[in-house]
Amino acid sequence: MGRYVIRRLLQMIPVFIGATLLIFLMVNVMGDPVAGLCGERQCDPATAAQLRKEFGLDHSVWYQYLTYMRKVFTGDFGTAFNGQPVTELMGSAFPVTIRLTIVAILFEIVIGIALGVITGLRRGRPVDSGVLLLTLVVISVPTFVTGLLLQLLLGVEWGWIKPSVSPDAAFGELIVPGLVLASVSLAYVTRLTRTSIAENKRSDYVRTAVAKGLPRHRVITKHLLRNSLIPVVTFIGTDIGALMGGAIVTERIFNIHGVGYQLYQGIVRQNTQTVVGFVTVLVIVFLVANLLVDLLYAVLDPRIRYA
Repeated sequence: MGRYVIRRLLQMIPVFIGATLLIFLMVNVMGDPVAGLCGERQCDPATAAQLRKEFGLDHSVWYQYLTYMRKVFTGDFGTAFNGQPVTELMGSAFPVTIRLTIVAILFEIVIGIALGVITGLRRGRPVDSGVLLLTLVVISVPTFVTGLLLQLLLGVEWGWIKPSVSPDAAFGELIVPGLVLASVSLAYVTRLTRTSIAENKRSDYVRTAVAKGLPRHRVITKHLLRNSLIPVVTFIGTDIGALMGGAIVTERIFNIHGVGYQLYQGIVRQNTQTVVGFVTVLVIVFLVANLLVDLLYAVLDPRIRYA
């Protein structure tokens, strides 16, 4: 196991470098950030030259990337165009988005897997057809429509929640935004769990467990569910980074100042340091989540061993 982890960590290095390089190149072709700093009026040459020198934009893209990576390994993600260090923006944004992601993942695990197990065990029955129809509707409706409808009904019409989240963004305020963020993924988890349960229910090891007279709940939890969760865990593990990076719409609707909000502001203002810095951390989150998912396989299925 230890050798496998070391090998995976070494494999993550070129992936990290390649992903950050691609993001850095893409962000630097968005436009001229100096023009955005000067507002609607065009910068005079002297001011533009001073700004380019101040933010290191007077060098080639490759030199800027090497300089940026050298600073990243020392914990310096640069300075935003408003003079605020990017690490300070991360310090205020990431805790909020992490809490939002935790709420969303809990909805996926609790509701998605529960509905998947129920429908997988009752495949072809009315409850199965109803849940499949409901998940299809959830997948078809865009997230911004779901968010705006829940905000209008629960926040404005009925007054059950606050239409916008406070700056503290406590867990209680993030329940509805977390449900909105997790809605599409929750539907996929339900359908994926249902399919896996329905397929494994006909497996020989399940028939053997039933023939041995084991209680039904033990057959489902210890044998059927445990072996059916591998594709579900794979999806949820890769979805962690996707939820954190894809929360732009949800955070905009509920006025949550998290990672999505900072990414949106960075893109609109062409603030390359902010965008690249946040995306760099998200790349690390993706890589670590994938590693943890691979290690969790051996816990779910004892037949899987890593050399």
